[in-house]
Amino acid sequence: MAGRKQFDIATALDAAMIQFWRTGYADTSVDDLSRATGLNRSSIYSSLGDKDTLFTRCLERYATRYGDKYDAALSRAADRPLAAVRAFFDVTLDRIADPGLPDGCLVAQTVMATPVLSPGVAARAREAIGLQHTRLRTALEAGRLRDETAESFATHLAAVNQSLAVMSRAGTSADQLRAVVDVTLDALARALGASDEGATSLTGPRPVPEHDA
Repeated sequence: MAGRKQFDIATALDAAMIQFWRTGYADTSVDDLSRATGLNRSSIYSSLGDKDTLFTRCLERYATRYGDKYDAALSRAADRPLAAVRAFFDVTLDRIADPGLPDGCLVAQTVMATPVLSPGVAARAREAIGLQHTRLRTALEAGRLRDETAESFATHLAAVNQSLAVMSRAGTSADQLRAVVDVTLDALARALGASDEGATSLTGPRPVPEHDA
């Protein structure tokens, strides 16, 4: 029975996460959450917590789920930094292209809604944004970018990634979003000092290092 309950809670959390993602914190009522999860109001409060608690759990669930995907994408940054960053953006583009998911990014939407959030929820959203910057900087440093350049590009890449989510909610096409990524990768390739080698590295392994330190 414990396993069954845990499965049901996980399913309910996913449904609540999608609801918050689709309509935002402020515009999601407990009745909306009840319809989305199939739980009555008392069950939501007893099993998932009040609205703030449930939203925080959903935000953490989202950040962990996609954070793991981003980390996996960037894991090869030491050897193939451009390929790793492209894979990082592919996580976002694939999520945007999934018809079963809402457009945009739950974290980005949460940060933009800071004025209506409790201090605890707002702090958790800022923490998720900061973690994105940190994982990108760590990957770029592993790819042998100098500290100042890695810091600047980490900030830029994190901003581009969030902008893709915002643009998708405005109806920007997949081709246009991909063009944004391509321009960003071209700038990174120049910073790495290996535009030609970098372009090759995106399509397969090469017998020589991607760039010289």
